[in-house]
Amino acid sequence: MNRILSMFALLSLVLLASGCVQQPIEGGLTKQQLANRVQESARIHTELAAEYFYRGQMKVAIEEVDEALKAASNYAPAYNVMGLINMKLNQDHQAQINFQKAISYAPNDPEINNNYGWFLCERFPERMDQAIGHFMTALQDPLYATPEKSYANAGICELKRDNTAEAMSFFRHALSIKSNFSPALVGMIEIDFKNGDIAVAKSKLSDFMQHSQQTPESLWLAVQIERAVGNRLAEDSYMFQLLKHFPDSKEAIAVRKDRLRQ
Repeated sequence: MNRILSMFALLSLVLLASGCVQQPIEGGLTKQQLANRVQESARIHTELAAEYFYRGQMKVAIEEVDEALKAASNYAPAYNVMGLINMKLNQDHQAQINFQKAISYAPNDPEINNNYGWFLCERFPERMDQAIGHFMTALQDPLYATPEKSYANAGICELKRDNTAEAMSFFRHALSIKSNFSPALVGMIEIDFKNGDIAVAKSKLSDFMQHSQQTPESLWLAVQIERAVGNRLAEDSYMFQLLKHFPDSKEAIAVRKDRLRQ
C-alpha cells in the first residue's frame, strides 16, 4: 500500500508540474523535455497497473493501463501488463494482441519476452518452440534482473512436452543463479516423479515443503505423488490445501475436474 501511495504522490507531482501532460505545456520546455514527461506519466500509470494486477484488482489495473496509453500510445510495458491482465481473465485473443504490440515496440525487452513466452507455453502447446525462443531472447539481455525466471519457465515448458534432459538443463541454470528458486526446485522433483523415482520425489518434496513456501505447483505435485503411492489421506490433505490457498490456480481447477470424474 505504501508503494502505491508513493506512486500516486509522484504521479501528482508530475501532473502538477506539467499542468496535466495532455495539455500544451508552457514555460519554454523543449520537445525532449515534454516527451520525457509524457513517458514518466505512462511509466507511473503502468507501475500502478502492475501493482493492482498483482493485488487482484483487475478493473482498476485496466483503468491505469488505459491512462498510461493515453499518455503514450506506444508504451510497450503498458501493453505487457495488459497482456498479463487478459491472460488472467482468460481473454487469450486479446492477450495475444497486447503481447504482440508490446514486442513490436520493444522486441528485446526481457520481461516482455519472458511473459509472452509463458503465455504461449501455457495456452498454445503447438507453439512451444516459439515460447522457448522468447525465453532465450530475454536471457540475451545482460541487464535482465531475473534470468532465473526465464530459465525455469523454459524448463517447465520443455517438461510439458517430456523433454526431460532439456528441462533439467534449464532448471540447473536457474538454480545456479538462485539456489532456492521454487519453480526450478519443484521442476527438478517433477522430473524424478516422471522418471518413476517416486520415493526420491516424495523425499525431496517433503524437504522442499519444510524449507520453502508452498506453491500451487508443489501442492499439485504432492497430490500426484501421494496418489501414486496410494496414500489417500495425504492426497486429500494436499488437495484441501491447494483448494484453500490457491483456489483460482490452474492446479486447483485440475483438482476440481479430477473430483468430477471420480
